[in-house]
Amino acid sequence: MPVDLKQKIYVAGHRGMVGSAIIRTLKEKGYQSIVTRTHTELDLTNQAAVQSFFEQEKPDQVYLAAAKVGGIYANNTFPAEFIYQNLMMESNVIHQAFVAGVKKLLFLGSSCIYPKLAPQPMAENALLTGQLESTNEPYAIAKIAGIKLCESYNRQYGQSHGIDYRSVMPTNLYGPGDNYHPENSHVIPALIRRFHEAKESNSPQVMIWGTGTPRREFLYVDDMATASIFTMELDKSIYDAQTEPMCSHINVGFGSDVTIAELAKAVSAAVGYQGAIGFDPSKPDGTPRKWMDSTRLNRLGWNPRVHLNDGLQLAYHEFLQRLASE
Repeated sequence: MPVDLKQKIYVAGHRGMVGSAIIRTLKEKGYQSIVTRTHTELDLTNQAAVQSFFEQEKPDQVYLAAAKVGGIYANNTFPAEFIYQNLMMESNVIHQAFVAGVKKLLFLGSSCIYPKLAPQPMAENALLTGQLESTNEPYAIAKIAGIKLCESYNRQYGQSHGIDYRSVMPTNLYGPGDNYHPENSHVIPALIRRFHEAKESNSPQVMIWGTGTPRREFLYVDDMATASIFTMELDKSIYDAQTEPMCSHINVGFGSDVTIAELAKAVSAAVGYQGAIGFDPSKPDGTPRKWMDSTRLNRLGWNPRVHLNDGLQLAYHEFLQRLASE
C-alpha cells in the first residue's frame, strides 16, 4: 500500500534524542506536514490541554516519543515523578488521539520492561514473566502500561473504529541529541565525555567502573528512527501476522552486543585518546547482560545500518559541535 506523504504527523517529544531523529528521518522520506509542541507550549500531563491540542490539530498519525527519562540516581530519587508523569503522558496522548479519530499511533517504550533475569536475548514474550529491575521499576511499569493501552484500544476499538496502535521497544540508544551530563548520562555519552576530557588534559589513564565484563547492546538513534517509521508504515495484515493481540510490541536492537571493556576501547579509539584504560572491580557491574531479540522485526524486513564504530565517530563529532556552540 503506497505511503501518503501528505498525512499530518504529530511527533510528541520532538526535542528528545529519539523524537528529533524521527523528525529528521520523516523529512528525509518526504513527509510534508509534521506537527510539534514544546513542553512549554503543551504539557502532556494536562488532560484538558492535550484534549484541546488534538481537537485543534487533528493529526493523522502520532509518534509518542515523549517521556520523563533519567539514570539510576534519578529513577531512585524521584520514583513518584517517573511513574506519574509517564503514565499521564501516555494515557492522555493515546486516549485523546483515539477521541480525535487518529487511526495510527506508535508508542516508544524501553528495554527495561523485561524482567531483570529474562533469558538472553530478551524476546517479546518475556514481558510480564518475572520481577523487574528494582532501580527503574516505576518507569518500567509506566512503559508496560503504554503497551497495554495500545493493545487494549486495538482490542476494543480496532474493528469498530479502524484504529491501529503499535509499540516498539528499543535497546540502548546513542547518537545526536544524547545527554552528556557528567552525572546523569548513560554509558556511551558518559564514556565519550570522559575520554575527551582525558585526551584534552593528557591524562595517562581512564578508570571504568566494574570489571568490564557485562555485555550491552547499542543502537544508533537514526537506526531507531528508521525502525519506528518502518514499523508504522507496515501494512496491517503483515504486522498482525507477526504479532499477537496481547503481545503486539516489537523489539528494536542491533542484533549483537559487546562487553563494556570492548565498548570502552571503541570509544577511546573514536575520541583519539592514547592513554591506558583501567577497570575498578570494587564498583558495581550491574546486570551481566541485556540483549534484545530483534528476530520479529528482522523477519518483517528491517535491519540496522550503522555499526558501532561508525556510530561512535558520528556521536563524537556531534559532541564536539555541541561543545563548540556552548
